[in-house]
Amino acid sequence: MKHREVAERIAKALGENNLIAATHCATRLRLVVKDTKQIDQISLDEDPDLKGTFKANGQYQIIVGPGDVNVVYKELITITGVGEATKEELKEVTEKKETNPVMKLVKLLSDIFVPLIPALVAGGLLMALNNVLTGQGLFGPQSIVEMIPGIQGFADIVNLMASAPFAFLPILIGFSATKRFGGNPYLGAAAGMMLVMPNLVNGYGVAEALATGQMPYWDVFGLQIAQAGYQGQVLPVIGVAWILATLEKFFHKHLNNAIDFTFTPLLSVIITGFVTFAFVGPLLRGVSNQLTDGLLWLIDTLGGVGYGLFGLGYSAVVLTGLHQSFPAIETQLLADIAKTGGSFLFPIASAANVAQGAACLAIFFISKNQKQKGLASSASFSAMLGITEPAMFGINLKLKFPFFIALVAAGIGAAFMGFTGVRNVSLGPAGLIGFIAIAPKSIPMFMVGILISFILAFVATMIYGRNKLKVSSINTGSTSTTERSTTPVTNIATNEEIAAPVEGKAIDLATVNDPVFASGAMGKGIAIIPRIGKIYAPAEGILTVTNDSKHAYGIQTEKGAEILLHIGIDTVKLAGEGFKTYVKQGQKLKKGDLLGEFDIEKIHEAGFDSTVMIIVTNSKAYEEVKSMVDAELTVGEKAITLIPSVNK
Repeated sequence: MKHREVAERIAKALGENNLIAATHCATRLRLVVKDTKQIDQISLDEDPDLKGTFKANGQYQIIVGPGDVNVVYKELITITGVGEATKEELKEVTEKKETNPVMKLVKLLSDIFVPLIPALVAGGLLMALNNVLTGQGLFGPQSIVEMIPGIQGFADIVNLMASAPFAFLPILIGFSATKRFGGNPYLGAAAGMMLVMPNLVNGYGVAEALATGQMPYWDVFGLQIAQAGYQGQVLPVIGVAWILATLEKFFHKHLNNAIDFTFTPLLSVIITGFVTFAFVGPLLRGVSNQLTDGLLWLIDTLGGVGYGLFGLGYSAVVLTGLHQSFPAIETQLLADIAKTGGSFLFPIASAANVAQGAACLAIFFISKNQKQKGLASSASFSAMLGITEPAMFGINLKLKFPFFIALVAAGIGAAFMGFTGVRNVSLGPAGLIGFIAIAPKSIPMFMVGILISFILAFVATMIYGRNKLKVSSINTGSTSTTERSTTPVTNIATNEEIAAPVEGKAIDLATVNDPVFASGAMGKGIAIIPRIGKIYAPAEGILTVTNDSKHAYGIQTEKGAEILLHIGIDTVKLAGEGFKTYVKQGQKLKKGDLLGEFDIEKIHEAGFDSTVMIIVTNSKAYEEVKSMVDAELTVGEKAITLIPSVNK
């Protein structure tokens, strides 16, 4: 790669004076631009040295590749005159650039709820299991528990575990929201605990207690304060977290030393507690209830039409990022399931995701462009499992017609589910296997709705695409149908095994929540959910890539494989905090050498995914890259088998 020339082409494509700030991670340039409409997207898409582009979190990201991205970055800032920016500085620029109050609110809700998703999904899937065990009409007139009484105790334990994250939801939100607002998250958790104390009237019974006059009150200086709990509430807890964090920062600023250490927590908690129970809690409970009632009224009134309209626009909403606010709404609907009967968001999202995946899969069959076929093959299945960004940004939006066909297909599939009353009763993967989160009696209708979305999107894209692509080549006029490589592909003569660099559960790379890795843009490979925060060399070779944030390593093996080890998703934002490295670039490695350590708990507390990606960046040199997915792997155990291409 001629790095200077690549940087010049990128600078030209970005547009004159359009670049505001720039930084990079192990694989991609992370840029903030004034106006994405000024970017010459076609030039970047056709550039032989670039692996793709996408937009995320207000940043425009260009995939260059390990070992090259840092050099291209230096050339780019020299050419454009934009100074080097740290990850934190880039984040500040991104936030300042975002002036839309709706998007700021969406970003806020996303920052609060994304770290909670693993706990909520675990509880949701356990709830789904409990529904399977206890639901009547799923396998006959009797539930499984009624047919096999011996598993009643097991079902009770599952129900207990499933209920825990939702019963104590204010504690989880209190921790996450207070951290997001800049306060002590443990004080936030303590504030959440106050709201669900057992001597309060349970949040689910507050309305009845008020209606029947059974609500007990505290008499505080003549002020009557209801002893009401906040189980299952979202907005009141976010309000509490903001008040707590604001008070804490105020007292930290105005109190000194030992006084600050002792009295800041005391004053913050006691003031927050009184304000919450007396004023803020009841007010935001009312707002929250009105929001829930309004959504239910809308869906109950419009029925299948409402589902269909929402399904028609869901993928378009994903493009704006507004879908990041949906977990807050869905959590509220599921937390009060006795009243709501479940959530309508999950079936709609599932129909939309499957439709985008089906349209992308159709492009795989009709495209003559090997680059797009390769991306479509992995991105389509990723979308049908709930991760649509690779399919939408990599294929469907670039061709336009698959995206719009999928919108219509999703609207029809969602409408069918609306007319048949499909709702989810827990959280889960919004895609083909989403039936595990659906009320048992509605699972057949859910699957029919999904099938409708899939068939319509796939068939319509196939029919229209065959004619469309005859007129307008996917290659935009290029006669070549093969992807040009950034480096010459060397002949590799022997098979090679790449060992697991970490201990944990191996999963399909296409399922990770990062469009660059999930789409296969960086190459084929595998992902491992780590149990222990130590990473080792997966083969003998030379360490070719390291970085200051210590979250990624590049290795050229002795047999010719080029391996990228990437710890976590977006962990570059941690700027090395929680990471240690014991090796240097250029160092010769033996299989099993300790490369570094990473604090899994700290990564999770910061709201990031700790999944480790093992990517073969020169995958084109191999006929096949076999991965040991869905397996528990120990360090040194075979994770990937590389079979070289046969010379013809």
